[in-house]
Amino acid sequence: MEHLTGIGALVPRYRGFIVDLWGVVHDGIKPYPGAIDCLARLQGAGKRVVLLSNAPRIARVAQAAMREMGIGDDLYNGIITSGEATHTLLQTRSDPFFAALGRKLYHLGPARDRNVFEDLDYLAVPAVEDADFVLNTGPDEATGMIDLPAFEEILRAARARDLPMLCANPDLEVIRDGVAVLCAGALAQRYAALGGRVRAIGKPDPTIYEPTLAALGCPRQAVLAIGDALRTDIAGAKAAGLASAWVIGGIHNALLGDPQAIEAAAAGEDLAPIAAVPSFAW
Repeated sequence: MEHLTGIGALVPRYRGFIVDLWGVVHDGIKPYPGAIDCLARLQGAGKRVVLLSNAPRIARVAQAAMREMGIGDDLYNGIITSGEATHTLLQTRSDPFFAALGRKLYHLGPARDRNVFEDLDYLAVPAVEDADFVLNTGPDEATGMIDLPAFEEILRAARARDLPMLCANPDLEVIRDGVAVLCAGALAQRYAALGGRVRAIGKPDPTIYEPTLAALGCPRQAVLAIGDALRTDIAGAKAAGLASAWVIGGIHNALLGDPQAIEAAAAGEDLAPIAAVPSFAW
């Protein structure tokens, strides 16, 4: 693994770049220093960039949030989110898991994520007891349900009815404005521990990389995936047969400045990113 100060030295080796959002480009509130410049330089170098996020909302909603942060549409060539992929699968029901779902869902998540299903032929019910399945998009600050124990009663009620859970964000946590925040993946992990059936859409599942690679229009060997989470970004790249670069300053920021710890953490997960960088900067 190369230990670099930025991605500039890697750029000439690849034609296409798959770039994570949370923990790499922005922290949910603002872009990271150097991130906009880095995207602009990639565009200036004629590289293809597709943003791939485990955000549990459709792409246009994620894109609108980036515009508000000053991240313009001209800085990348496409965006794919786990929420968009979930929306598509709910709509087409072409996958056997989705084909078997009923039409009544219990939405475990904040109102801002309703775009994943609200224009589709599903009925959101107010109680788990009335649902055919659980759609999990994560904690809800508006209700104060932001930690794992707050969800135990709901998860146990869903498990008692053997409801399948659809998780639209496999992340366990992200860094929001410098603070670790629980994500839908942690709720799904707990539900699975209770014996519940879970289907998670997004990284590290390699299927999310197929539309991403199609949007890039580059051969797999000419693509570098850049992300901050070993469990999702780096493991997902490996599962998809892609080279990866690990941004340490996101979810694993405690490792910053310690190359030996960085190497050990990657090796401990049987992962081998080609490079580690402190941040998504040139």
